[in-house]
This record gives sequence, C-alpha cells and structure tokens, in this order.
Amino acid sequence: MTPLVYKILADSVVLIHFLWIVFLFLGGLWGRRNKVLKIFHLSGLGFALVIQIVDWFCPLTHLEVWLRGKHHPDLAYAGSFIIHYMERIVYMEISRTIVLLFTILLLCFNIWIYLRK
Repeated sequence: MTPLVYKILADSVVLIHFLWIVFLFLGGLWGRRNKVLKIFHLSGLGFALVIQIVDWFCPLTHLEVWLRGKHHPDLAYAGSFIIHYMERIVYMEISRTIVLLFTILLLCFNIWIYLRK
C-alpha cells in the first residue's frame, strides 16, 4: 500500500475512535429502546473500565499508531486539520486517575439511564 493509503486509514481509525467515545457517552439514550444496542453499549462500557483498570491502551489506539508509523510519523497531521483536532479530543493529556474516575462516572450515569423508568 502507498503511504497515502496508510494516512487515510489512520485518519479513519481516529474518526471511528471518536465516534466510539461518543457512543459510550450517549449510547444509553439509544440503548433504552433497543436490547441489542443496550448489550453492545454496556459491554463497551465494561471494556472501557477494564482497559482503564489494567492500564491498557484501546486496540483502536494501537491500530492508529501502527498505521501512522506505516505512513510517516513526522507528517501525521499534514493536510488534515479536522483529524488533527479530533485527535486532540480523543487523545487528551489527562492523568490515568482522572480518566478512570470519568470512566466510572460514565458507567454509573449510563446504568442510571438504563434503570430509570
């Protein structure tokens, strides 16, 4: 594959990663009406909690870093300002403790959404 293809794939992974994070935040709103979506959402929240507790990176992060390395690490943001800003949201510089706390709060919030009538 050409370096441009790796860049496009890496940018696509960042977009998918961003949408996944949005789904984890708002999935409870959709999951209340759809049992399959509810199971998928709660499983995703559980996985997010596990990777925070055991200090792993999301598999999407590994994939994006690998694709960036195949493209050209020094030019990762060239010509893609939307992805550049999206990456700043997805990969914020926040301490592990704060991320774990927000993950737990997010899980509790979504459980509350599912349990209220």
